[in-house]
Amino acid sequence: MKTLLIVEDEKMIRQGIKTMVQRSGVPVEVIMECNNGEMALEVLKEQKIDVMFTDIRMPKMDGIELVKQMQSCEHIPLTVAISGYDDFSYAVEMLRNGVREYILKPIEREKIVSILQKLNDELEIKKEEVAANQKIGYQQMKHLILSDVISEEELMTLEKQYADHFYREPYCVCCQNVRKRNLSVEGEQNYILLDNIDENDVFIVPEETCALLLKNELQDGYVGISAVHEGIRELKQAYEEALAMRRIAFVRNRIRMDYTEDTERIPEKLLQDAAKLTDASANLQRVQLLGTERMEELEKSMKKLFFETKNGRITPEDFEECIRSFLEETQKTYRNVLGDEEERIPECKIIWDESCLDIYEEKLMDTLVYIHEKIHSQFDANKNSQKMKMAVDYIEKNYASDLNMAVVSNYISMNYSLFSYSFKQYTGSNFVNFLKDIRMKKAKELLTKTDMKIIEISQEVGYDNEKHFMKLFKATCGVSPSEYRKNMNASCSDI
Repeated sequence: MKTLLIVEDEKMIRQGIKTMVQRSGVPVEVIMECNNGEMALEVLKEQKIDVMFTDIRMPKMDGIELVKQMQSCEHIPLTVAISGYDDFSYAVEMLRNGVREYILKPIEREKIVSILQKLNDELEIKKEEVAANQKIGYQQMKHLILSDVISEEELMTLEKQYADHFYREPYCVCCQNVRKRNLSVEGEQNYILLDNIDENDVFIVPEETCALLLKNELQDGYVGISAVHEGIRELKQAYEEALAMRRIAFVRNRIRMDYTEDTERIPEKLLQDAAKLTDASANLQRVQLLGTERMEELEKSMKKLFFETKNGRITPEDFEECIRSFLEETQKTYRNVLGDEEERIPECKIIWDESCLDIYEEKLMDTLVYIHEKIHSQFDANKNSQKMKMAVDYIEKNYASDLNMAVVSNYISMNYSLFSYSFKQYTGSNFVNFLKDIRMKKAKELLTKTDMKIIEISQEVGYDNEKHFMKLFKATCGVSPSEYRKNMNASCSDI
């Protein structure tokens, strides 16, 4: 339990009860003391007390009158009466007025412990019930906020069932992105938190303490604040106001935006010019610029779109629609390059997930540069693949001539070093071995199908030096050209 109040005019008895409570093993955060009923009643009016021990006979206001008077308080504590044997009849009367237990003097420690454990268990059960009812109530509030249409009957039911979990006084609604959540401030919450509604935490707070909430829990900013409202039936409107302000705070990089704040009127001509940046043709042009040498033009167009949005000439809704359309078209156009596993575009579609537009702009531009480089590299890879095919065709047609890597790389107009790397990536072999394999294959064909001399075959496949050819052939095939011909002829004779 949090608070326990001891009401007893005799100081020694008060101190004794306090010591027994502290040694009972039941956790109590705060133990308060009063020496008469009047003082105790003032305490009960000002703060919540979980358990109260009160004597019956006291000056100014006795225990019986205290119990009667406290029935009008907002929070009524679980009460234990303390009486002597002569006061037992009074104790019975107090029990009729809601007192839960009574203790006879002299007070026994075991009795204090037993009663405290019993009352603490009751408080814990009640706390769990309150938390469960509160959770259901908060879910119903979320339902009210997110429902497109809600009937008058549903509104009346909500007002009746969850009145204890909502404010009777005027309130405001504040919206802040969940990533900015800062709930480390200690003390009892003086707000209702509906967490993570469309990536926003929604705070419902009494008007008089809204400034304190903004200073503490919402100090990191980028907050949207509604106008002042009353009653649960106005909650949806308050939320929509706060959400709209949160998005305006987002696009304008403002610490907070209040629904009651006057906004600057923008000339119609500027609005019309800005609207051109969000139309379908502008988006299509941006998509087509990706992967080209005109990336700077795309960056300039995007910066203009963000600039006009930050200055209020493009609404948050139009900006969102424009960006989503652009990303979807990009995904569709370059799906063969990006693949199905690409996660960056879906992440960028969740615009309001970030704190403000500056942070989102950086995230989106990083993604566009990444996509641009991926498209560009894919284009280069395709272009290289075509060039390597040309190189292989050229080698297969001209293997008998004096070929080397410089000749072939010049033929396809490619840097010598890049050709060497790309050729090996494409064929799985370096240039020298690839050319040798083609020549050896042709030599074996000529040895098998013709009566050409070895020196003639050597020259036919590109080797002017017969001895060099014979050495390469044996190293490749394991036998000399003559032995290969003999073996192949013998094989054919057997057949």
